[in-house]
Amino acid sequence: MLIIILLISLSVFTLISVYNLFTAPVIKPRSNTNKNEDLVSVLVPARNEERNISSCLNGILNQDYKNIEVIVLDDHSTDNTHDIVKLINSAKIKLINGKELPEGWLGKNWACHQLAQNATGSYLLFIDADVEIMPNVISSAVLEIQESTASLISIFSTQKVRSFGEHLIVPLMNWLLLTFLPLKFVYLLNNKAFVAANGQFMLWKKDDYIKVGGHEIVKNKVVEDMELARLIKKSNLKVKTLLGGDLVYCKMYNSFTEAYTGFQKNFYAGFTVSPVFFLLIISFLFFVFVSPFFLVQDHLISAIPLLLVVISRASVSIKSRQNWLLHLLLHPFQMFLMLWIGIVSVVKFKTNSVLWKDRKI
Repeated sequence: MLIIILLISLSVFTLISVYNLFTAPVIKPRSNTNKNEDLVSVLVPARNEERNISSCLNGILNQDYKNIEVIVLDDHSTDNTHDIVKLINSAKIKLINGKELPEGWLGKNWACHQLAQNATGSYLLFIDADVEIMPNVISSAVLEIQESTASLISIFSTQKVRSFGEHLIVPLMNWLLLTFLPLKFVYLLNNKAFVAANGQFMLWKKDDYIKVGGHEIVKNKVVEDMELARLIKKSNLKVKTLLGGDLVYCKMYNSFTEAYTGFQKNFYAGFTVSPVFFLLIISFLFFVFVSPFFLVQDHLISAIPLLLVVISRASVSIKSRQNWLLHLLLHPFQMFLMLWIGIVSVVKFKTNSVLWKDRKI
């Protein structure tokens, strides 16, 4: 019975992973040949981003799409973020200081709301300060949104992972995305069950951003990107979600501690289920993806679940531009951390004790 449960579950998850390997949309390099470019407002919320802000802004300024305005909001940084932005000599960059956080708002949502209020473009492109983009990303994303019926183009960045501690946690994000969700279905189907978005890169048609309520309507939501994507589908609009490929990169964290803290902030909050059901889900996933390593016996059928785990994990890693062999070796440890971080994220969420960048959320 145990083998049967594993075979059925892992067959489904492996099928999704392999399907994503061949079909998950990836942003492709394209040049905009239209001389009448609509203005794109590139909006960068920045709080204590002195390590990243220069690379982010230089990537934006080097775009082949020239009709842009760049607005950076310094969200009460206590490091050198403000001074670094001022040193970048470009008439296209407007630096504004964030206002005090109102009651009922979370920090990033309030920052993005202020940025949108200052934007004048036909398109709003929200980019996190730790994201690096190649020179034709804005052209490619604008063409994607123009040639589709999408109101929002969102990109899951290719993650730059360097330290061993980061390798234990950061790959879980794409593993969760590509193992359980056929990414192409986000755009093809209107069902709200098929939804995914990443706040690191979100290109909106401004009118549709306003129509769904913008960041104000999700002002107290920790995982605002997913909430906005759900609201898009609720409004009978479309969202198209892609992978960053070789065009959009992000260095989310610089240590195990940063990755651990960041992942627990978002993990449970990204699910619209009760804490008990969430814990049952991650416990089941832990069982399904770890037990095959201990069930291999002398008959062939017992090895099939392990083979399915290998195929699934390799498919996700290859599609995510990750080292599949390393992450296969680390897989049991990553699963344990997924379970533990899931438990901690529920406790933190329910006790309202999550801290991020020295601020309670």
